Amino acid sequence: MNKLYSALFFFLGLNWCCSQNLNVSAFNEVERFPVFATCENLQPKEVEKCFYDQVQDFVYSNFKVPQNDSFKGNVKVLFEVTVEGKFKVLYVDAVVDSYAAEAKRVIESMPKVSPATYNGKPTYSKYTIAIAIPLKSKEQFEAEALAKAEILNVRSPKLTELDSIVYKKYRNPEYESHLNVPFSHSLYAQFDAKMNQVGSNNHTASKPYTYAEVAKYYNMKEVNEQLKKKASGWWARKLWNENTVEIQGEDYWFTLNPIFDLQLGKASQTENSYTYVNTRALNFRGGLGKQLNFTTTVFESQGRFADYYNQYAESIKPSGGNPAIIPGVGIAKRFKDDGYDFPLAEANITFTPNKFIDLQLGYGRNFIGDGYRSLFESDGASPYPFFKINTNFWKIKYTNTYMWLKDVRPEVTVDRTYATKFMANHYLSWNVSNRLNLGFFESVVWTKDNNRGFDMSFVNPIIFYRAVEFGSSSRSGNALLGLTFKYKWDASINAYGQFLLDEFSLGDVKGGDNSWKNKFGYQVGVKYYNAFKVKNLLLQLEYNHVRPYVYSHSNPITNYAHNNQSLGHQWGGNFRELIAIARYNKGRLFADAKVTAGTRGLDFNTTEDNFNYGGNIYKDYDEKRPFDTGVKVGQGNKTKVFIADIQGGYLVNPTTNLKFFASYIYRSFDPSKNTAATFNQSTNWVTVGVRSDIFNFYFDY
Repeated sequence: MNKLYSALFFFLGLNWCCSQNLNVSAFNEVERFPVFATCENLQPKEVEKCFYDQVQDFVYSNFKVPQNDSFKGNVKVLFEVTVEGKFKVLYVDAVVDSYAAEAKRVIESMPKVSPATYNGKPTYSKYTIAIAIPLKSKEQFEAEALAKAEILNVRSPKLTELDSIVYKKYRNPEYESHLNVPFSHSLYAQFDAKMNQVGSNNHTASKPYTYAEVAKYYNMKEVNEQLKKKASGWWARKLWNENTVEIQGEDYWFTLNPIFDLQLGKASQTENSYTYVNTRALNFRGGLGKQLNFTTTVFESQGRFADYYNQYAESIKPSGGNPAIIPGVGIAKRFKDDGYDFPLAEANITFTPNKFIDLQLGYGRNFIGDGYRSLFESDGASPYPFFKINTNFWKIKYTNTYMWLKDVRPEVTVDRTYATKFMANHYLSWNVSNRLNLGFFESVVWTKDNNRGFDMSFVNPIIFYRAVEFGSSSRSGNALLGLTFKYKWDASINAYGQFLLDEFSLGDVKGGDNSWKNKFGYQVGVKYYNAFKVKNLLLQLEYNHVRPYVYSHSNPITNYAHNNQSLGHQWGGNFRELIAIARYNKGRLFADAKVTAGTRGLDFNTTEDNFNYGGNIYKDYDEKRPFDTGVKVGQGNKTKVFIADIQGGYLVNPTTNLKFFASYIYRSFDPSKNTAATFNQSTNWVTVGVRSDIFNFYFDY
């Protein structure tokens, strides 16, 4: 346990002293130390020594050690001098409880002092002390220190590397770093208008952004400073304003934060009495110099959801006996009788050798597009390993992403090992003018069949993937092409869109008979910032249309998916969808509303009708296809979907994006024919909770 305590003090950036001595932690930039009445009118260096001497003298004179007590050792104390000049104990590490209580009593009974100042303004400051038992006076301590110094000087030269480490007051350096801003639609909406100003030469489709990209247009540090509450106590500051642990030194910084997602709810037409999510996580991030940044988050979660969501999670379960895959998270184990245990880990390390290029090695998700949905690359699937190259120059941003994916179906699982496949994506974004942006996308998926492994043919970041895949395989790969656009009508209105081609067949398009080979999808949308002159009100309208058999392939393992989830639109193929979104925030208050109305063409999967109508991307499109021509969106078991999602709450801590929230989801699912797997269902789902909003958790299936 003592080792655990010591580790905690290490993470707090404090140096314990081995005897009755004091060290400053992270306040070398403070202009003046706290000043006792007897230390006034002294020079700064003399004030520092006087402060130490007064604390040591007071402890020696007032600490009460029980008579005939044989204990020998140190009582370690972390304390704070508040902005009012009062001494406040934050933590005591002592083997004997009575010594811990006595140390707390003595430190907090010290006379009030003039507080430390920074730039002339009072500020809190933290210090540590190790109280030696038996007690030693200042004179004894100085004599012993002198004697030890003389011995060390005789034996070997004294090293002062640890003592010379410089700590600075934490100034939120992450907001100018090349670290990724956690991708949350709600968070990104706060600076979306600033990122889309007419005339700006940035590129908003490739997400997540880095803080450095956002900082050019939106001062996140200043906004968070304005949101800060007046809180002088350590616990209050950590709850409302700051990272739990934050360290900044000479050209490096680190933060450590607990992450929570604690939800409790009630859903109609659900067998269980309540729904819940219980997520605990730890996020560690930092920077070494200006070129290297990193972050890692480890999640441990248990949960139970509304029945429609549980049913979908179990419909995409992996081979091997696990009951479900939680969409966007990963494989889940059974928890108790009716819940799921779904761990998750994400990590990213970014190296920025110059102003043109940043290299990212990560385990996570990516997104391409300006809409709520993406037809090219969405964040609705489980995290995956990837390597990304972002190149910025002139009016161009060029993104190359190489991904290692999994197929977890029983058909491809060998010796309890899931099948591996690979994906390589190019996305080139070009600012044609102050208002118009065009983007060009291509992707290819292939497997490790025939010992192909990761095909080095695709490593070249400027090559045309379709031509390489044609020359590298015999129909074993799956290639997609795409085009994006964004037009800034003015400072308030942006229009955007995507067009996706999956295995383009020009002859069938010219035929005009709605051939099944016309595998394409498109998206059109518009955003209205500060709508109707209401500051921070964002309105968005988006339409998505994807034809049957898009994202699927003749060899299902090379479909456009990972872990039984689509890497494009979460609904797969054969659907149309209209989405209306409103987002508003004022100070720490926020509110979001989203309405989705769609039509999906699902399979019947009955003995009478077992055809593949093009919605399930894990089916071979060459097998059991009912039509070659006359193929339309909604064919099959035509299902109407309506989802209303309303959420509001309070931002607890802007640094960690911790929110208290309440949400209401209404979902209507109405197929033309009820089957064992697809049936009429209407759900009302109410949830309250507290969540660190650092990734998108989608419930609109």
